[in-house]
Amino acid sequence: MFRYYMYPIIFDTSYNRVDTVTWAVVLGLAILSLIKLFRHWGLSMDERLAVSTLPYILAGSSLRVIEDADLVAAPWRYLLITPLIYFLVFFITAGCLIISRKIWIEDFYRSYAAMGLVWTLLNLAALSRVGFERPMVLVAIFLLGSGFSAAILIVRRVVLRLDFLDNRFNFMILYAHMLDASSTYVGVDWFSYYEKHVVPTFLIDLTGSAAIMFPLKLLILLPVLSMIDRSIEDPSLRNLTKLALFTLGLAPAIRNSLRLALGV
Repeated sequence: MFRYYMYPIIFDTSYNRVDTVTWAVVLGLAILSLIKLFRHWGLSMDERLAVSTLPYILAGSSLRVIEDADLVAAPWRYLLITPLIYFLVFFITAGCLIISRKIWIEDFYRSYAAMGLVWTLLNLAALSRVGFERPMVLVAIFLLGSGFSAAILIVRRVVLRLDFLDNRFNFMILYAHMLDASSTYVGVDWFSYYEKHVVPTFLIDLTGSAAIMFPLKLLILLPVLSMIDRSIEDPSLRNLTKLALFTLGLAPAIRNSLRLALGV
């Protein structure tokens, strides 16, 4: 228990095979549970709700950097380390959603998004105490992620099987993961940071460069997105699954980018 689950959190070390599989299963169960909760609340995960949830992804990512910058002491800092931070952010997000839904009824989207935006701004205000040492890193990551995403769109014009990328939500997911790959590449190859996840770590060690993250992301992401569109008929379940994929790409991308820019 301590070796596989507690120590990686307490010491903020790399993932292992056991906790990687465990948290993947927990994520799948969480998505199924959310579907039931949404039905209970009379909600459906449409594109508008997904976009309104974006500020909470930014809030969670910036909150994780607060721990990286040592602005929170133990034991509270453990709540800000993956995977515990995912549970923390989920409960806060769910609470904001329920409150805004009850107060503003059908027109709750703006207030729900505004709560997340305020949370994000508070986190960034706390991080401003640290100061940005490498702000140009943000530009480099943005340009790399945008360049790869644009190149894939060009390829899509030739490869008809990639027509699922015409879906705006699918492309948002792809773009988020290209930003994540860019942040990993910049961090590992330019500034000697290290990757925590099992499979990427193995491939980076094997190839000697985190540039492997770009083909790895595409190798996994493109078939998965195609399968989701073809296999999941329930719109709410389909969009919620896509939101989870979007979060898994954008959250580490924002966290890595902020951490690199702050030099922590």
